[in-house]
Amino acid sequence: MLAIDKPEGWTSHDVVAVVRGVLGTKRVGHGGTLDPQASGLLPVLVGAATKFADRIHEATKVYDALVRFGAETATDDREGAVTREGGIPSLAPLTIEPALAALRGVITQVPPQYAALKVNGRPAYARARGGETVALAARTVQVFRLDVIEISPPDLRLLVVCSSGTYVRAIARDLGRAIDSAAHLAALRRLAVGALEARDAVTPDQLRARGRDARDLIRPANEDLLTLDPRFLERSAGTIVGAGESV
Repeated sequence: MLAIDKPEGWTSHDVVAVVRGVLGTKRVGHGGTLDPQASGLLPVLVGAATKFADRIHEATKVYDALVRFGAETATDDREGAVTREGGIPSLAPLTIEPALAALRGVITQVPPQYAALKVNGRPAYARARGGETVALAARTVQVFRLDVIEISPPDLRLLVVCSSGTYVRAIARDLGRAIDSAAHLAALRRLAVGALEARDAVTPDQLRARGRDARDLIRPANEDLLTLDPRFLERSAGTIVGAGESV
């Protein structure tokens, strides 16, 4: 397994293509898609480790998310057309904490229409781009932490620790609705997947610079990588304002 720091504007498949070229092998996959506008940790699996992809996908994820209030979009992020506008709310703790609390724990969440989930064999995003209205069923996910890092109206920066299958875009959308406003995800960086952290990852350019020596960066794919290091959140705690209870 390789820990890659995916830049904004790249697809997860773009990263896989670079790894294939650098390592000279076709058997490469990733352990959890990152949207093109997101950056951060992308676990990349090489060789027989590609069979471990489903296990990595199930690991707990950590994100640094920037929620922007004032507009909801078709994609629930900054890429989509504005579908609804709302006033800029007070982002004081007394206003936002009850809404954040309702989004912590085991919750039901409706995925964005522009999601990779398949509907009758086609990705929802492909149907939405074709003009269809896609009705995706709500699903159960778990949000372990949803804490404020920074308040800078109209933006709210959050630390999100969540289960596999959680859409941070949907959290932004639902947070806007919960406080009678409108919101979308303006930026997203994945900080950790299980025990893997973005601070230990290399960018695609750094990988290319290493050439075949990049093989030295490969680590074994095993169960030890699936558990989030508790020290990670301890290191992050000093940057969090008004952190909520862990679930």
